[in-house]
Amino acid sequence: MTSSAVTTSQTGRGGSSVHARVLGAPWERGLPRLVLLADVVAVVLAAFLSSELRFGTARNAAVPGAESVNYLLVGAVLSASWVVALGVDGSRDIRILGIGAEEYKRVLRGTLYLFGMIAILAYAFAFEVARGYVALALPIGLLLLMLGRFLIRGWVARGRHRGAMRRRLLLVGGPQAVKYVHDTLDSEAGAGYKPIAAVLPGYRARDEGWLPIPVTTEVDGVDELVAQVREMDIEAVVITSGHPFVPDDVRRLGWDLQERGISLIMAPALVDVAGPRLHTQPLAGLPLLHLSTPRLSRGKAFVKRSFDVVASGLGMLVISPLLLTVAIAVKATDGGPVLFRQERVGLRGEHFTMLKFRSMVVDAEEIKQQLMSDRGEEDVLFKMKDDPRITRVGRFIRRTSIDELPQLVNVLRGDMSLVGPRPHLPHEVEQYGQYVHRRFLVQPGITGLWQVSGRSDLSWEDAVRLDLYYVENWSVLGDLVILGRTVKAVLAADGAY
Repeated sequence: MTSSAVTTSQTGRGGSSVHARVLGAPWERGLPRLVLLADVVAVVLAAFLSSELRFGTARNAAVPGAESVNYLLVGAVLSASWVVALGVDGSRDIRILGIGAEEYKRVLRGTLYLFGMIAILAYAFAFEVARGYVALALPIGLLLLMLGRFLIRGWVARGRHRGAMRRRLLLVGGPQAVKYVHDTLDSEAGAGYKPIAAVLPGYRARDEGWLPIPVTTEVDGVDELVAQVREMDIEAVVITSGHPFVPDDVRRLGWDLQERGISLIMAPALVDVAGPRLHTQPLAGLPLLHLSTPRLSRGKAFVKRSFDVVASGLGMLVISPLLLTVAIAVKATDGGPVLFRQERVGLRGEHFTMLKFRSMVVDAEEIKQQLMSDRGEEDVLFKMKDDPRITRVGRFIRRTSIDELPQLVNVLRGDMSLVGPRPHLPHEVEQYGQYVHRRFLVQPGITGLWQVSGRSDLSWEDAVRLDLYYVENWSVLGDLVILGRTVKAVLAADGAY
């Protein structure tokens, strides 16, 4: 993605704000156009490659038992239909672009719906299309579409972390809810939201500094709130719990904002619950939110295990020269064992032996007890910057996460998964609160949500929150997103994932 695709300008009546332009249009319209362009390129290229791989340079191919089919025309119709199907399924909706797995889900769903419809129509009208052509177009097209989305969202994420392509938000509600929403959105810049002010109607003024954005309590009704929105050049209003507005007020606020092209977002007081677990049931104009119980069904468990076995087996085969090189380097450091074996707690609370390349001195556990005593350590997890127990080779393999690679053996054994909560030591588990034991509903993983969200910089509470979020909202696409972020961070070799 070239830098010329986006420009920024400083505007805004309520304070300067970076407004990005993509392909010459405001980013809210330009970004979907950019994704549309990438989709067109992907499906046209897929149709062309499928035709070339199946029929060579021939433009027309005779299908046994049928008249000659013009696959140039077929490719054009398929490409146009594919682009339309992705649009109908909302895969270019600005609300999902650049964050989460929903964008990929809609690309997959729209594609499968299209090819299912093609199969039905071909059967109903006895239209003979070479199966090899369709069998090639589907995976090639999906791969190119996903690649295009991946590259664009990486470019968008970099821009959003610089402050571009983020919607200016006004937060409305009670102090605790507003602070939680602010902290969550501010920490997830890639989501594309930028809280710039907060309104606490009906609450007393609070001490300075509890929020790093302007806060006002001097708003008594919808008209004053809309005036605030106009004054500060707000692009979306988020209403969370603790607000004093009755349903009629909220309805009127929505109408007023809609006339000005401003979004109204309701943020219910549900923490760490993903979309698939939420179901809306309208009842006499009252939207009821149903929260389903998280379950890892046998089918999902089979898919997850199958992926783990195939991916870890192929991975070990590919990186076997690296594994051998690291083993020699660790052995040559001090003559100690190559692997570090440690008892951990896994699925259903069962204990297993986790493997790692040894990155510390041989008597590291004894030194740890002394360090904990000296520091008065009380946290469940023992973390220490510039740990004196780490060897020179250990620093390198830790920074690049190479020390974790032997855990691919644990994955093959069935002790671990590629993605999941990190397995903890038995004495750490003994300090768990009761609710934390929900981590054991899924297999522990080599990487997980908290590894790609700050790693050792996160507090114990944040690490637990992310692990439980993973357990409650697991999905195959979610695992693929986490693996992609892990690989990206490892290739950066900064040890920060």
